[in-house]
Amino acid sequence: MNKQLLRSKMALFGDTVATLSSKIGTSTASLSLKMNGKSDFRQSEIDKIKNIYYLSADEIVNIFFATQVSHKDTNGNDKG
Repeated sequence: MNKQLLRSKMALFGDTVATLSSKIGTSTASLSLKMNGKSDFRQSEIDKIKNIYYLSADEIVNIFFATQVSHKDTNGNDKG
């Protein structure tokens, strides 16, 4: 999940977590959990967000299916 990319799309359309959650039919708490990687988006939610923000196939992959690269060394310390 690329939270920053989704947040940039939300900002572009003037949405907050509250307004987007209302548009896709979920609670703000549930959307927040999903955006923070604590829960998974349902396909129907991804489809609604795709239509709301006119997302391309690449954007969908980059937002919802991208793996975040860790910047930690083998000891768990940030590398910068």
